[in-house]
Amino acid sequence: MKKVVTSKEMASLDAYTIHDVGIPSMVLMERAALAVAAQVQKISADRERILVVCGNGNNGGDGVAVARLLYLKGYHVDLFLTGNSQKYSAQMAQQIQIARHYHVPEVNNPTWHEYTTIVDAVFGVGLTRPVEGRYKEIIQRMNETDAKKVAVDIPSGLDGSTGRVLGTAFCADLTVTFAFMKQGMCFYPGRSLSGKVVVADIGIYDYPGNYGRPVWQLEREDMKQLPQRVPWGNKGTFGKVLLVAGSKGMCGAAYFAACAALNTGAGMVKVQTVEENRIPLQSLLPEAMVESVFSEEVNQQLLSWCDVLVIGPGLGCQDESRERANWFLTHGNQAGKPVILDADGLNLLSMNPGWKQYLKGNTVLTPHMGEMGRLTGLSISELKEDPVGAASDYAKETGAVCVLKDAGTVTAGCRDEIYINMSGNAGMAAAGSGDVLSGMLAGVFCMYLNNIKVPDPARMAALGVFLHGLCGDRAADAAGTRGMNAHNILDAIPLVLRDFETGNREEHYGKIQ
Repeated sequence: MKKVVTSKEMASLDAYTIHDVGIPSMVLMERAALAVAAQVQKISADRERILVVCGNGNNGGDGVAVARLLYLKGYHVDLFLTGNSQKYSAQMAQQIQIARHYHVPEVNNPTWHEYTTIVDAVFGVGLTRPVEGRYKEIIQRMNETDAKKVAVDIPSGLDGSTGRVLGTAFCADLTVTFAFMKQGMCFYPGRSLSGKVVVADIGIYDYPGNYGRPVWQLEREDMKQLPQRVPWGNKGTFGKVLLVAGSKGMCGAAYFAACAALNTGAGMVKVQTVEENRIPLQSLLPEAMVESVFSEEVNQQLLSWCDVLVIGPGLGCQDESRERANWFLTHGNQAGKPVILDADGLNLLSMNPGWKQYLKGNTVLTPHMGEMGRLTGLSISELKEDPVGAASDYAKETGAVCVLKDAGTVTAGCRDEIYINMSGNAGMAAAGSGDVLSGMLAGVFCMYLNNIKVPDPARMAALGVFLHGLCGDRAADAAGTRGMNAHNILDAIPLVLRDFETGNREEHYGKIQ
């Protein structure tokens, strides 16, 4: 896992390293510049022309050092100092003195189209105000060029905590960020403006006693946490999933969730649904069992049989659906079963807020932004302002795990466990994709039923979300983001899991950071 930090947290870590650990700011700046220069060299040929654009602060100082290092390596580099010399930070002024000692060329009015690479070191993660005036014009000119574009630590004009654009922002092909991934680069539009992100170790680390709200980004290596399938098991060993799903004319969601659970490794799946869905489901997925009787006796048998419950896909919000969801949620809670509450299960929860009393730490809620708005009373724009805070607050309020689905899905537990997902793609914004996720989450929970070491439910949910995104990426490789659908994601599940079982990870997941 990689830690993800806000701008404020990064400033605190930087200050701790300088003042408490005792590493001088100029040493950190030199290490940062070495990291950026190394990445620029990878993408620049010897005869290319490089322009490094610097602001007044320490981010500008990083840029000046980058220009010096590249110049001394023999590259054709020009340094463009955009700010007022009276406002230079102490380190920036010192870096300029060093660069001038080595006669690094400076330009005042660059001919933008002459450069093949532009390095942006105008503003760093501390920017909070909108970019205006001359700086806005300079960033726009940088964006208009055909040059390769590299950002130092963060694209100028990007809010390092939220991913919002502050007036205007540099659009990077590559961002070399220092020490930790910045939260604003995980959410759109910041994620798209950052391009490929390289996290460089420059000597800034977390410190003892820093017990704030830790946010993490899962990586490919974390998939090793998924337990191996025991060779002595049987279909009961690998978990039994009960789906309370589907209503009249709505069996598709139940199918996708059930198939996803089976493809993720659940041993058996049973669907509690209406009688009208029996024939379609048994035709589409003969591996699953179907039960359409809703009675106290049959319900108790179903609940005793299952290991994991999924409530909501295609369920509808009619009185009958409400009764089904209410019975299995309340009794599932009493029986201590893991419950994934999805789709109409969440809509029914928003219509019946008293149901919150039945939510526990092993309950996973999977709202998209619209469903989250109905649950919290917040607008989608308010939720997008701080999705990490929204998911975390709702997890603490309900005691459940909240998987807030969006382009950067946030998984939060009630004990401050927070994960931002970076796998997946725009092709997953298709009907049925969320139903597949609910089934996959059930499948991941089943994986740990006989495991000695069981992660926190929030970690298991985050692993399921990450796996879902990897399957989406595999589906996009095969079908493209425009043409892919939920079936493509389903088909990718066993292939992705097989790759991790055999260790063949790099071929298909090299682009996941």
